Amino acid sequence: MKALEGIKVLDFTHVQSGPTCTQLLAWFGADVIKVERPGVGDATRKQLVDVPGADSLYFTMLNHNKRSIEINSKDAAGKEVLTKLIETCDVLVENFAPGALDRMGFSWENIQKINPRIIVASVKGFGPGKYQDCKVYENVAQCAGGSASTTGFRDGIPMVTGAQIGDSGTGLHLCLGIVTALFQRERSGKGQKVLAAMQDGVLNLCRVKLRDQQRLERGPLTEYSQYGEGIEFDDAVPRAGNDSGGGQPGRILKCKGWEDDPNAYTYFITQAAVWEKVCDVIGKPEWKTDPDYATPKARLPHLNEIFGAIEDWTMTKTKFEVMDICNPLDIPVGPILSMKEIAEDEGLRKTGTIVEVDHPERGKYLTVGCPIKLSDSDVEVTRSPLLGEHTLEILSEVLGYGQDEIDRIVGSGAVGEAKAVAAE
Repeated sequence: MKALEGIKVLDFTHVQSGPTCTQLLAWFGADVIKVERPGVGDATRKQLVDVPGADSLYFTMLNHNKRSIEINSKDAAGKEVLTKLIETCDVLVENFAPGALDRMGFSWENIQKINPRIIVASVKGFGPGKYQDCKVYENVAQCAGGSASTTGFRDGIPMVTGAQIGDSGTGLHLCLGIVTALFQRERSGKGQKVLAAMQDGVLNLCRVKLRDQQRLERGPLTEYSQYGEGIEFDDAVPRAGNDSGGGQPGRILKCKGWEDDPNAYTYFITQAAVWEKVCDVIGKPEWKTDPDYATPKARLPHLNEIFGAIEDWTMTKTKFEVMDICNPLDIPVGPILSMKEIAEDEGLRKTGTIVEVDHPERGKYLTVGCPIKLSDSDVEVTRSPLLGEHTLEILSEVLGYGQDEIDRIVGSGAVGEAKAVAAE
């Protein structure tokens, strides 16, 4: 049995944040019905196209395990179908611009009248307040949520991260909110609104920097490199390069081959519990007893020298040799893996974290599988739907329309051109 088997989700999402959320729900067994504009669909279907005539990877990798129905929400017959879907579904998920659902005639109050048990989940850029009507994209969220101001090097400009913490990160937060609301509904019998603001989601992932902001008010951040360099702190948390965000100092260091390979690096953490083993590995046994190096506090002013010595050693080894030597000693290190190395990783394929999927238009492609593993709910990643592929199926099987009614709705143009389910 799938964990969310029997749960129906009305998916009004597009681009990345919302589809990330609904894809997770689909992976866990929910029946996710993606509503798309007739003849157009989710904008990402045609963004960054790499195979002419096929849906883009941007779309396919965010919409697995879903069904697609085309509906014109401005058409009377379209509104009828949407109303029946709201009556039928357990969850409605949307990431429209603020107020869009209201303008469609489906305000929270109206939705409650149609189905008082439904959960309405929304992604917005900002929560209630002066910016609540602003449109937000991934990098804007990273900037407004505190990530960019604390990412990069001290003497450089703010940087965004390659991880989609604004979009996909918020989708993960929203998914948790939905599952929590479903659990509460089992006891209360009532639906509720769930909101995940992108700024809030990014800030939640940057909590250690808010921690450091408060610590900074009481003195310098001693684990930051600039402390050891004698550089004074300003009144806000600085960018710290590749320093560790925790109490155990760490940095990205060069490995053998770094001159030609942009990813020949390792992350090396000088954990206090294994400091003596670190000293032995890098050929500095005298540091184990030297009062300037023997304790974590004593080492803080010398981090540049310490990591310089460690890097002298790592540059004689490949990043994987560093792993092979350090892991048996419990020294925490990790290779900087390129996306090519990750795509080819047999271990990730075996666990279903990297999955190969076959698509009728584009052929085989790699995608990220479900990152969360449940022991009693296996996840099978199936391809994303073609535009409107399941329109007739949903009208008939989900909403119970008879053939005459389906002919009427299709004839109105409210659901685009009727399509049979595509052959695999």
